[in-house]
Amino acid sequence: MRRVYLDHSATTPLDPSVLEAMTPYMSFAFGNPNSLHLWGREAREAVERARSQVAALVGASPEEIVFTGGGSESDNLAIKGVAWRLKGRGRHLITSSVEHHAVLDAFRWLQGQGFEVTYLSVDRYGMVSSEELRRSIRDDTILVSVMFANNEVGTIQPIEELGAICRERGVLFHTDAIQAVGHLPVDVSKLPVDLMTISAHKMYGPKGVGALYVRRGVKLEPLVHGGGQERGLRSGTENVAGIVGFGAAASLALRRLESGDEERVKALRDRLVRGVLSSVPEVELTGHPTRRLPFHASFCVSHVEGEAMILRLDALGIGVSSGSACTSGSLEPSHVLLAMGIDHKTAHGSLRVTLGKDNVEEDVDYFVESLRRVVEELRSISPYGKGNR
Repeated sequence: MRRVYLDHSATTPLDPSVLEAMTPYMSFAFGNPNSLHLWGREAREAVERARSQVAALVGASPEEIVFTGGGSESDNLAIKGVAWRLKGRGRHLITSSVEHHAVLDAFRWLQGQGFEVTYLSVDRYGMVSSEELRRSIRDDTILVSVMFANNEVGTIQPIEELGAICRERGVLFHTDAIQAVGHLPVDVSKLPVDLMTISAHKMYGPKGVGALYVRRGVKLEPLVHGGGQERGLRSGTENVAGIVGFGAAASLALRRLESGDEERVKALRDRLVRGVLSSVPEVELTGHPTRRLPFHASFCVSHVEGEAMILRLDALGIGVSSGSACTSGSLEPSHVLLAMGIDHKTAHGSLRVTLGKDNVEEDVDYFVESLRRVVEELRSISPYGKGNR
């Protein structure tokens, strides 16, 4: 049976060259990077080399990169770190209604700590309005956080416009760029961004390591106290092997961007979208039709549950995901789709298909034909199917 992995927004496979770079630091190069002896110095050099590699990918200076335990930690450090540092100046925060839960839950926690949060609405494509942001900023606003690109529907936000508005008003701007960095050109030296979240495992690196870009001069309160590692912003002995893998993945991503390979993946994505829309009745593409991640396609399929499609496709050797999640025994539709104005019933039929560097045309064609058959079968047995309405 053919196996086709199309869930790269969830995680990417570890690239063999990244594993090769990591291996010595999981065996003989085991030193603690905070030790003064040879073993420690070797580890420190590896960490700092990786810091330079990650910085080069996003146009930052190495000292502006703080390594963390992952994207969620980086989001929390940025949001809570600014809130606690600047609470004497104001307690008003702004984010969007379609953020990842690592961002939304951090803001909701801060609401319980006495902060006030404004949640920006989005249009039918999942796009934030620059004008709504402008109207929402107050004299006591201290932070705005809007994701670079949405993980569920792929829409790329107008980050340059949003950041420029924040800069005009003297408000710090954070963006969760986990889905974008490594797949889109991102240069913080040209973008009005103060803090930016990055994660290794979305760009063929290891899980459990992330980074936060902190523009020079921006001050944060740390979440983790201890030995003062990472300029005092993230105490704890560094995950040397993971950080080395992150650096190797960042260099790989930069080479791919320069080679134009993402354009090849985008062409595959467009082939997939055309195939689905032409062969599966009553399906719509969600997210912005053109301003979207190059590897990302998302759909709502009428009269079918997303989880049922995932399980049937999995049996055929295809890995995809849905915007819905089963919690407490009840199916809850995606908060992103609901914020975009998609009704509950339609949102339950969400499907996310995200391609990677190793996918080929045959993978796309196999998926399209498999999805056509799966949807046809599910609709034939569903009380909501075309023949049973």
